[in-house]
Amino acid sequence: MKDKGTLYGVGVGPGDPELLTLKAVRTIEACPVIAAPRTPGGDMVALDIARQAVDLSGKTILPLDFSMSPSAERRRAAHEAAAALVRRELEAGRDVAMLNIGDVSIYATCSYLMEELESAGFPTARVAGVPSFCAAAARLNTSLTGIDTPLHIIPGGQEEDLAAHLDWPGTKILMKSARRLPQVLKTLEEKGLLDRSALVANCGLPGELALPRLSAGAEAALDAGYFVTIVVKEK
Repeated sequence: MKDKGTLYGVGVGPGDPELLTLKAVRTIEACPVIAAPRTPGGDMVALDIARQAVDLSGKTILPLDFSMSPSAERRRAAHEAAAALVRRELEAGRDVAMLNIGDVSIYATCSYLMEELESAGFPTARVAGVPSFCAAAARLNTSLTGIDTPLHIIPGGQEEDLAAHLDWPGTKILMKSARRLPQVLKTLEEKGLLDRSALVANCGLPGELALPRLSAGAEAALDAGYFVTIVVKEK
């Protein structure tokens, strides 16, 4: 048995199992332990995506519970508890594939564990996945940038600065805005950008919603769920 296992952060794409890369599939197949975030309700979306593309029979499934609390202390405690579970497997010489929705470099849950365990001396590696906004653009059959067009990624929780961000040149990607969607839609309307905005929710997942123009579907967007990506094109 080798001394230490390797922790792989594996992007599984936004939802459609056909968007898993061959490298992601091979990595998951090679790892005896599969770790994935679990919601308070018991859902493991990243694991459900992977199951449709990879046979997980005989593998150890390691649910990881992360906190979305506004308390930094609670979030940190959840990260430490998850890291301890993964560390136990790595210390036993078992490789672990931690599944991450989308890509492993963009708002990735796995990044916390990888940084912590890497600093503790465990080998790590990242396997890229298809980001949600790239999949959303394909679903909308549109491009995000041209040769002279900047691309800006704006996370949720910055609604107080959103109006200013929307004045930036180029295309804006609004991510993780589901919890504040009414305020986001109001700002887009005030800026006269609903006609220039599109939304995809649950891209590749059950209940997918694609709205090429928010001006024609803003009410439907309010019930879109958690996985929401908005693309705003420059006037």
